Amino acid sequence: MDRYTIDNGHLSATIKADGAELCSLRTADGRELLWQAGPEWPRHAPVLFPIVGRLKDDRLLHDGKAYRLTQHGFARDRRFAWADTGPTSCRLSLSDDAQTRALYPFAFRLELSFELDGNSLTVRHTLTNPGTEVLPASVGAHPAFRWPLADGLPKEAHALVFEKDEPAPIRRVEGGLLSPTPEPSPIQGRRLPLSEGLFAADAVILDQPASRSVRFEAPGAPSITVSWEGFTELGLWSKPTGAPFLCIEPWRGHASPAGFDGPFVDKPGLMHLAPGDMRELSYRVTVG
Repeated sequence: MDRYTIDNGHLSATIKADGAELCSLRTADGRELLWQAGPEWPRHAPVLFPIVGRLKDDRLLHDGKAYRLTQHGFARDRRFAWADTGPTSCRLSLSDDAQTRALYPFAFRLELSFELDGNSLTVRHTLTNPGTEVLPASVGAHPAFRWPLADGLPKEAHALVFEKDEPAPIRRVEGGLLSPTPEPSPIQGRRLPLSEGLFAADAVILDQPASRSVRFEAPGAPSITVSWEGFTELGLWSKPTGAPFLCIEPWRGHASPAGFDGPFVDKPGLMHLAPGDMRELSYRVTVG
């Protein structure tokens, strides 16, 4: 089965086996909320694993060996197995094999579950270490929502409204790596006015957000609130050249700092799961 749709009468969501990727989120009246993978960017909501962002020279060092692991990892390009399907929920899984170990020499099991409840969709990422050594990993979500939220609205009419004030500096990437120099936050209290110019220098990264939710809104359009648990950073991104989508990305981890080139297990931002350990991270999309 290539894809599966869940529906609860308020929302419907379609998930692909390839990448366990959410590829449609529609309201009961048929309004599509998710970016439909146009030529500007060919994805909808990829799963980032086992890294978020990039490693220096795309190189993972472990036990004296070098492995080639490219930006955001391999999960988004692997086919997951269907573990469970029902009317309003489904679950998929991916485990290590010879192909993944050639890129990333660790045992893992990653499950993605999708569940509709009222006007919300919850996406859970459950990472388990079935191996005999510590599992170092990051997990990230990368959902892209339509921007503008409704036809005919200017992009500049939109804003993000955070749960709490966000005074902390933001981070940027340079050459795909985390810049060493924080920048003043463009967020005005709790509110971030949106414009294409915001992404001229690529993603806006909140590496210490005070909030655990943010609302994407514009006058005359349904709002979208993204909330998260277990994730510790938030990335905001659209194409620097302009594109009709906005990515709101809860992360556990980030790109390698520009000066880091050490063993992968020492990379800043990783989770470290002992043998047998499990970690759950989730985000929730609520339509207002």
